[in-house]
Amino acid sequence: MSVDYTLDIRGESCPYPVIYTLETLRDMKKGQLLQVIADCPAAFRNVPEEVVKHGYTMAQEPVRDGQELTLYIRA
Repeated sequence: MSVDYTLDIRGESCPYPVIYTLETLRDMKKGQLLQVIADCPAAFRNVPEEVVKHGYTMAQEPVRDGQELTLYIRA
C-alpha cells in the first residue's frame, strides 16, 4: 500500500482529528491514500465513522499501537 500523504495529528483532541482529516481529504485527488496518525481515543471510532459518512473509504481497519492510532483512508 503506497501512502500519498501522512497527517500526523498526535496531541490534537476531538473534534480536531475529524476536522483535519476531512479538510485534508477534500484537497486530495480521488483514489489517493491518506495515512492519519492520532492519539485521541475517540478518534478510533469518530474518524472512520465521519470519513465514510462523507463518501471516503477506509483502506483497512484502524491499527492501534498503545495510545497511537493509524488509519488508512482512500480519497
